Amino acid sequence: MWRFDAGRICLDLVATERAGGVPGTCEQLDGPGHLAQWLTDARLVPAGTVLDALDGTWVARFRELRSDVSRLMAAQLGGSPAEGALERVNSLASGAPPGPRAVRGADGDLVRALSAAPDCAGLLAVVARDAVDLLTDPVARAALRRCQGEHCHRLYLDTSRGGRRRWCSGEVCGNRERVARHRRRTSGTTATNDPGEPGVFDPGKEIPPGVE
Repeated sequence: MWRFDAGRICLDLVATERAGGVPGTCEQLDGPGHLAQWLTDARLVPAGTVLDALDGTWVARFRELRSDVSRLMAAQLGGSPAEGALERVNSLASGAPPGPRAVRGADGDLVRALSAAPDCAGLLAVVARDAVDLLTDPVARAALRRCQGEHCHRLYLDTSRGGRRRWCSGEVCGNRERVARHRRRTSGTTATNDPGEPGVFDPGKEIPPGVE
């Protein structure tokens, strides 16, 4: 349901929001269960961590942080200043994140655990600190981009050579654009061959990255 390829965890959080005016986007953190899964998949808590205290209040607070980070990143890309959002993110970043520990797993290998049961404030602090790090790092800040995919709103860090990356993911939005471009180029032509024959475009297949 979600991806972790934006380059920063704070941007991955922003990607879970429903974007107004962007078809196909939806609220991904729509309850405690999905937030618990996101926290685990984002590796903010180790797999198997019991989050007994996680409730609707956590969901609301993570959504508020997400909105503030989204506004701050939009401001970096030329939007309106978001001073109130900056103050709130700074305040959350001052909290103490959960401390990590190395413990023996069932097979004897060392695995990551937390020194205490994580609370909402500590986990919010992890994401807020990541946002502060991004905003105060000139190199990372200059690499901030918004995907140019027609139906995408994702933010990402462009670490490509030359800084010319256009999409949040070449395999997702990039491939969609290549498919759409191919369809536009072949529109008006009639294929009488079987779609599986060589040289005939099959709309159900992806266009390889090298095909323009």
